[in-house]
Amino acid sequence: MRISVKIAILAVATLLSLAWWKGLNALLDRGVEMPDNAAIGEKDMPQKIKKTDKQWKAELPAEQYKILRKSDTERAFTGKYNDFWEAGTYVCAGCRTPLFASDTKYEHGTGWPSFTSPVDDGNIEYKDDYSLLMKRVEVRCAACGGHLGHVFDDGPAPTFLHFCINSAAMDFVPGETGKMGAATAGGAATETATFAAGCFWGVEHKLSQIPGVVSTVVGYTGGKTVKPTYEDVCTGRTGHAEAVQVTFDPSRVSYEQLVRRFFELHDPTQVDRQGPDRGTQYRSAIFTHSEEQAGTARRVMQELGSSGKFKKPLATELGKASAFYDAEEYHQKYYLKKGFVCG
Repeated sequence: MRISVKIAILAVATLLSLAWWKGLNALLDRGVEMPDNAAIGEKDMPQKIKKTDKQWKAELPAEQYKILRKSDTERAFTGKYNDFWEAGTYVCAGCRTPLFASDTKYEHGTGWPSFTSPVDDGNIEYKDDYSLLMKRVEVRCAACGGHLGHVFDDGPAPTFLHFCINSAAMDFVPGETGKMGAATAGGAATETATFAAGCFWGVEHKLSQIPGVVSTVVGYTGGKTVKPTYEDVCTGRTGHAEAVQVTFDPSRVSYEQLVRRFFELHDPTQVDRQGPDRGTQYRSAIFTHSEEQAGTARRVMQELGSSGKFKKPLATELGKASAFYDAEEYHQKYYLKKGFVCG
């Protein structure tokens, strides 16, 4: 056989192999889409805890070691937290990092503790797992790297996520839980902040990555229509802005830090628009929940306005928080569902 023919056959075989491999990956690459922790940045993650395998084995009970460090799975319906409903916070059994609040726990029927969302997205790491010849998304503790379980997209509203977690990977800290599934730390209550900075998909995702932000929800506020729909707001006649309501732990992040981050996320000099999105619903606005918040926001705005950082005057509206209407479910945690943010 001539050399040229052999080369041609080899080339065809190589192309067919690549096509087969691409098709296989496409077949396997299905399921829930989770945030890319690499994009969040090391600075936003809990402090890393590094120990040798020998140290982990000496410190952890045998079952916890097998699950946290060797990615084992406890038998269904045998875990101590499967049928457990006290109020408090579930923390990593290896390093005590807060993982899930009790009011995000629900009965899925699979035999393992199930949650709709973590206390803080920054406390969780996600990793593609092909161990069963299908794509699953593994859930790990972001601080110590301990294996917790997996997350699926067959959960209930509002997130439609199903965090399926091994009981042995967690310890439980009793205590009251706050708004939006946030567990209070040492009895300290969470606070609420509301911002509008254009399309709320991207704003919500970026704000949710700030350490100390417990939860976020997108919705409509600052208007006159009761219970507006997305279509209503898009007409520009209701007066509402697409906004993000943030529940945060003031012991971890201050309101001033959130305000400053808000101004970094968008162009606050644009009037009734943000990038290609135009209309009053895309205006820049801060809706304050107290006189203290109003004073802080006003001071930061005055500082930025006179700093020379912006070539145009700030167009950000500053007003008191009013009725906030949650947006339709398909808008909530849009990045986690679709892997896409605008802006």
